[in-house]
Amino acid sequence: MQAPRDNFDAFCSLLAGVADALAAFLGVLLATWLRFDSGLIPLQHNEIFPPHIMYVAAAAVLAPLLVLVFRLIGLYIRPQLGPFGDKLPRIVRGVTITLAAALALSFVVRPADWPPYSRTVALLAFFTVLLLVLVERFALFRIELHWARRSAPIRRILIIGVDDLAARIRRALEREPRLRSRLAGYLLPVEPASGRETTLSSAITPRLVKGHLGELEKIVADEQIDEIILADPGIARRRLAEILMHCERNLIPFRMVPDLYGVLTSRVRVNHVADIPLIGIASWPLDAFWNRVLKRFEDIAGALVGLLLSAPVVLLAAPLIKRSSPGPVFYRQTRCGIAGKPFTLFKLRTMPVDAEHATGPVWATADDPRRTRIGEFLRKWNLDELPQFWNVLAGDMSLVGPRPERPHFVEQFKGGVGHYMTRHISRPGMTGWAQVNGLRGNTSIEDRVQHDLYYLENWSLSFDLKILIQTFFNRQNAY
Repeated sequence: MQAPRDNFDAFCSLLAGVADALAAFLGVLLATWLRFDSGLIPLQHNEIFPPHIMYVAAAAVLAPLLVLVFRLIGLYIRPQLGPFGDKLPRIVRGVTITLAAALALSFVVRPADWPPYSRTVALLAFFTVLLLVLVERFALFRIELHWARRSAPIRRILIIGVDDLAARIRRALEREPRLRSRLAGYLLPVEPASGRETTLSSAITPRLVKGHLGELEKIVADEQIDEIILADPGIARRRLAEILMHCERNLIPFRMVPDLYGVLTSRVRVNHVADIPLIGIASWPLDAFWNRVLKRFEDIAGALVGLLLSAPVVLLAAPLIKRSSPGPVFYRQTRCGIAGKPFTLFKLRTMPVDAEHATGPVWATADDPRRTRIGEFLRKWNLDELPQFWNVLAGDMSLVGPRPERPHFVEQFKGGVGHYMTRHISRPGMTGWAQVNGLRGNTSIEDRVQHDLYYLENWSLSFDLKILIQTFFNRQNAY
């Protein structure tokens, strides 16, 4: 039986469209008021006070245009998942495209007896429209989340698989109330006669296991399953085809976690040679030449500004570091960069020179006794990283990317942590997606790799900007 339908997501999309149009309309009127009526910006000499109807008309054109652009870039897809911050780059891009298109239209459709539109109003409109859209979008985001949490689930999901990946899918479903889904149970991906063994994840209680793969049809009927997710792609092709046919006959949505030769990734691309589909791994965004040029330009500009702004901090910290313990101000350490090639990383010294003499390379920990007093302060506020702007300028690092690790730890992880070396396809970063999510210091390497791969798969300049902004506010596990 097909999952029950309701109008919750459709209503949320419609509400978002109406709110966006209203915010755009009011944003133009607010910019017009600020320019001509507020008295904050005086009229220039011989400047004619324009008829307000021309700006009301402009607002009326801009409002549906914004809705159209937002629809084209996927801002009305529901349910909207993830944190609100993930939507910010697309919202800014959508407002920018809309205003650029509106300015182009103004030269074409403006009546001949109307004066030219004010450039000041156009500039103000970017900020007023963006501000109002962000405010109403954030309010709707919270309202939708509130409604979803208080709404009854409409989908009962059966997960085929009982390993750690299956347990992670359950946690992901529980963290997204807007999916309005509830786990009905797990299914062992084996049949008693198959001879294949499977290991139950420690995060899955036996009572949630409803049976084995041979009992699929009975369990789907008994448990009133609305959707099936395959978390174990190791089942036989014949059995997979039977599951798909059963789902198709009963109008049950079927999804599976992609696994291509053990590589869990969203970078799956289908090409066709004649009528034969070929599945492969898509190229990374930073494989594109112009993307690399843009990122390098971003790094050079950011490093120059960073070196200039951080110089007073370094000059102030230098004598305090010298007083804390004997040794140099700067700490040099070998790290692995792009393609695993070693380079010398620079930091402000936060520990005595011989801090690892007795232990060898070890992770920094919370309340690490090796830190000096000034070193504790520098680490807490990420100020010990400031000299790495020189590494960025020299081309060893980027502003944003996977954090570089010491060769000692790289040798440990590359054989035991899946996809660890994939992190080295780009320059390492001063900050990164894993770091702003608290994954640094003595934290899970597997989780770090997942975040690093997500960044590499979804790289964009706006994503870099988002991470740089979050770096200033996230100091979790900074020790």
